[in-house]
Amino acid sequence: MKSIKTKLVSEIGCNHKGQFDLAKELVKLSKESGAYAVKFQKRTVRDSLESEQYKKPHPDSYHAYGATYGQHREYLEFSIEQHAELKKYAESLGVVWSTSVWDVTAAQEIIELNPEFIKIPSACNLNFLLVKTLRDEFKGDVHISLGMTSRLEQNKIVDFFVMTGQSHRLILYSCTSNYPTAFNDVCLLEISELQKKFSSVVKAIGFSGHHLGIAIDIAAATLGATWIERHFTKDRTWKGTDHAASLEPGGFSKLSRDLIALESALQYKTSDILTVEQAQFEKLKTVRTLL
Repeated sequence: MKSIKTKLVSEIGCNHKGQFDLAKELVKLSKESGAYAVKFQKRTVRDSLESEQYKKPHPDSYHAYGATYGQHREYLEFSIEQHAELKKYAESLGVVWSTSVWDVTAAQEIIELNPEFIKIPSACNLNFLLVKTLRDEFKGDVHISLGMTSRLEQNKIVDFFVMTGQSHRLILYSCTSNYPTAFNDVCLLEISELQKKFSSVVKAIGFSGHHLGIAIDIAAATLGATWIERHFTKDRTWKGTDHAASLEPGGFSKLSRDLIALESALQYKTSDILTVEQAQFEKLKTVRTLL
């Protein structure tokens, strides 16, 4: 069995609190903590929100960065020039930069930066104008989370790429869209289901987790998820709804360490008695009578 190689994505998202210097610091900390890639979010707020959504207050005023939900989203948004600078900075550190896109305008802007991959979040995976933009106008890999998505809808998303021979660029993420997610709602065996249904037509299966701790991620990788995405923050108590479901640098580093250990351990024996067992075999296994 060939050893797996898990790619660990630090989902910085909006955990930068609208502060560009903090965003750069989180990129650096992610790299130091073992991330393969860092990922942000890009919205054209007026395009991605209905007028009434924009005008309503944030559903949790403690986490609001504006008087309305639209103003809150605008406050946390970076310009395309800032994203370009973050990409350049990440690459200078040797870590891949990417972003999730929430609308067609944002997708077209990010495509111009030519990242290795672009993500479609669970909330937008049935926006087929957005999906088509990435399928037809972007040459890199397309990552799609499948939270809040039925089996039938999963099939439609994959078929949309298959029909143009583009499914080889597709990475699907098992995901539960709740922050944080209780363990009994993670539903890890969905990874096996996605593998069974789609592994022959898509590039890879991943896992996007919003749970507490890191044990679940190790299990996800054991089940075959080769991309693991976790939200990343400096302080889980900070203002913002994603922080509570995020890992701090210490936890992220431990996850990276444990995934490397798993990659080494997840293989069959190369012989009935391993070389490392030989000394103990000679010392302890003195009775070797065969029936």
